[in-house]
Amino acid sequence: MEPIAHLVKVSVPNYLAGLPIPDSIGGWFRLGVRDWFSLIPPTAALVGLGYMSYRAFCPKARPAPTGQVNHKIKKDCNKVVDSVDVEDITEKVAFCRCWRSENWPYCDGAHGRHNKECGDNLGPLVINKKQ
Repeated sequence: MEPIAHLVKVSVPNYLAGLPIPDSIGGWFRLGVRDWFSLIPPTAALVGLGYMSYRAFCPKARPAPTGQVNHKIKKDCNKVVDSVDVEDITEKVAFCRCWRSENWPYCDGAHGRHNKECGDNLGPLVINKKQ
């Protein structure tokens, strides 16, 4: 904890006190190249902090979520609805829940690739027919 206390109480104030910040507007025009270069790091830190605050607290700065899950299945329909009769199920059937299957509505394992890419944990809906 001592190094952090030293950084906050001694190092940062000494660094800021050593910056060539003029007392008047005319003083900005008298700064040399070396002075301007010494002002770049604190200015970049302030700009970065301002930008992160803007992104965090301004709702209009965040991108609007698309909310779209289905990227390719029956895009010409207003609503995708499929039905399967339970009597048609012979043993065990896996239905897709990730919307990535090439064999819609049945699962073809496409969720595995999706899970690796997105860090998700999707899996199929498995229905077993009782004997």
